[in-house]
Amino acid sequence: MVYLQPVNTPHSKSLWLQEALELEPCAEDAEPLQGSHVTDICIVGGGYTGLWTALRIKELDPSVSVTLLEAKICGSGASGRNGGMIGCWWDKLGTLLKVCGTDDGLFMAQAAYDAIGEIEQFLRENQIEAHFVRKGRLQVATSEFQLGSWEPARQMAEKLGYGWYYTTLTRDEIQRRGGSPHYIGGSYRNGDATVQPALLARGLRKVAIERGVQIFENTPVTQIHEGDPVVLRIPNGAVMARKVVLATNAWTAAIPELRRQMIVVSSDMVTTAPVPDRLQEIGWTGGESIADSRLMVHYMHVTHDKRISIGRGSGALAYLGRVTPAFDGNPAKAKVVEQGLRKFYPMLPDVPITHSWGGPIDRSRSGTFIFGRLTGSPNIAYGVGYSGSGVGQSVVGGKILASTALDRVDEWSTSRLNQGSVILYPPDPVKFFAGIAVRGVLTHREEGEEDGRAPHPVVKAISKLAYPTLPKRLDRSKSTPKA
Repeated sequence: MVYLQPVNTPHSKSLWLQEALELEPCAEDAEPLQGSHVTDICIVGGGYTGLWTALRIKELDPSVSVTLLEAKICGSGASGRNGGMIGCWWDKLGTLLKVCGTDDGLFMAQAAYDAIGEIEQFLRENQIEAHFVRKGRLQVATSEFQLGSWEPARQMAEKLGYGWYYTTLTRDEIQRRGGSPHYIGGSYRNGDATVQPALLARGLRKVAIERGVQIFENTPVTQIHEGDPVVLRIPNGAVMARKVVLATNAWTAAIPELRRQMIVVSSDMVTTAPVPDRLQEIGWTGGESIADSRLMVHYMHVTHDKRISIGRGSGALAYLGRVTPAFDGNPAKAKVVEQGLRKFYPMLPDVPITHSWGGPIDRSRSGTFIFGRLTGSPNIAYGVGYSGSGVGQSVVGGKILASTALDRVDEWSTSRLNQGSVILYPPDPVKFFAGIAVRGVLTHREEGEEDGRAPHPVVKAISKLAYPTLPKRLDRSKSTPKA
């Protein structure tokens, strides 16, 4: 039996979800499923992964009945709380090639890039306004120690014929385009985009319903009884399904089998009041999103109504994979994010913060996502480990999970990314307490570097434990992960 953890109601909604609910004032009153229900495929989770999977299944085989169960409402989880930045995998090309091999790795990297255009096309064809903007991304250096950090990825991409994705920028160019004297170098990533996250999620929900997917919100799954059929317990009933897809991302981490495949960390965000004139003054008007070169990254973009939206990764850590209210954000963590904004843009000290929130990220040790089937339960598939880059990659994830659920043998279902993790985290409590220690050392290192202090060799060595890694020997023919 598989037990799923409860999903808490956040004490504050993201700006994105607030804006989406203004267009759907009754969305939170959705009637839950009650009684018995039978379906071919049941998807647990109403975020990007679950909704893209449902749409893909219907595209491949419209005759298959698909039921999606969501504990709250679609878009209330990470899909409605993220930074709204859509990137791809050219910066992870080296890792993908090592994990997947050349052909599979290049295919997946291209698929992740193509997903950005697929999102744009989906929104256009279905007349969904989600403030999609495709103006690329600026990766910036904010200390001498970060300069050139993008070069290994750029060189790898160029070597394989994808050098067009990167343009190295001078100090003057990055300051002019990013609007900050704090940026001392950087690169431009061609083709990245931004979107209003919750409007995208709610738009996916709308189209999925139109295409025959049965969606039941306010319907948390508490237990899954493995077998054929699979039985999913809900508060006032049960669902029987031939196949099940677990698309709950960070909330999946409490399942013992998957717990060591990821670490759940929080990311916190704040947004300013609309400041169109001030943005014009500083010169950040090109529509590019921005990310710095820290591992505990700052990420930001300008919204459709000219707010600055900024987030920072790695706040809380989950013990035993439990996503507690600590992941919903709090004033102290919001203040840390705001301090980052003031540091990048010291000329905007009086711009007020109007919204703050937080959310969980399911981070894999390899930095690539992890899909597969539960051991001994081939009719239960899962998809986790987006590592903070799930807005675009969830399109790829939906294709993998759809092919898996339909028992198709194709380039999606047979990818190495669909065979479980290649490397595990240590078990809790080691993972939890080591994670806290490494996070503290990493924070000390990155903040010291921004103040011009070179890290002590011991600090540098310990902080490297936070970076994505792979086992020394990797057998792509097997799905058994390395500890």
